[in-house]
Formats: sequence, structure tokens, C-alpha cells
Amino acid sequence: MSKKIRVLVAKVGLDGHDRGAKVIAAALRDAGMEVIYTGLRKTPEMIVEAALQEDVDAIGISILSGAHMTIFPRTLELMKQKGLSDVLLFGGGIIPEADIDRLKEIGVGELFTPGASTIEIIEYVQQWSAKHQD
Repeated sequence: MSKKIRVLVAKVGLDGHDRGAKVIAAALRDAGMEVIYTGLRKTPEMIVEAALQEDVDAIGISILSGAHMTIFPRTLELMKQKGLSDVLLFGGGIIPEADIDRLKEIGVGELFTPGASTIEIIEYVQQWSAKHQD
């Protein structure tokens, strides 16, 4: 029997719009995953520390503020420093296609834009976890 997938869902920076993050958190939970929602206004440092403490398989960041080219690379850097290279970092929000391509090149997983289905997100996390679980 495989272990339950643990996902940390986070909102970063001053972005106060968390409806999308809460919808994703609920969908992942309804799909049988354990979800830890950090709440609003977290820093990459806070997110990575929580991921470490909660022993998660994946971190999902919701970002609408336009700071994605700072937040995702910083989070990845901290994850590497803390030995979380086996944890998926994925996200969603308002991210231009060119930036999505650049973020994926540095190691960020899938980035979902408005209109992505929760089923698509659930399947992505499940498939990634199935490939990367011990």
C-alpha cells in the first residue's frame, strides 16, 4: 500500500487572494491527499520550513502578484539547501507562458494558469508522486 501523498499549499507575499489556493487544497484533500494550507502572506523561507517540518511530498504555491520569477527560484534554492530535492514544487496563478517555460527549465514542476481543472492538477500530483515515491 502506498503512503498518502502530503501536499503543502501556500500563498506567498502580499497577495491576499486565496480563493484559488483554498479550492485546490480542498480538491487535493477530496482526492485523498493530506493537505497542509499555510494561509496568507508567507515567505519562501516559511514555506520551506513548513514543508520540512510536515515531511511533504509536494509544495504547491499560488501566486497572483507577479513575483513568480523571484518566489519560485528562491523557494527552489531553499529546498535544495534544506535537502528537499525529492519534493515537487508546482504552482499556479497568473504567470505568462514565457515565464512558465523559464521556471520549468530551472526545475519547477507544472504551473497551472486560471481555468486549469482541479482534476488535471490532482492527476499531475498523483502521477508525479507515483513516479517518485520510494
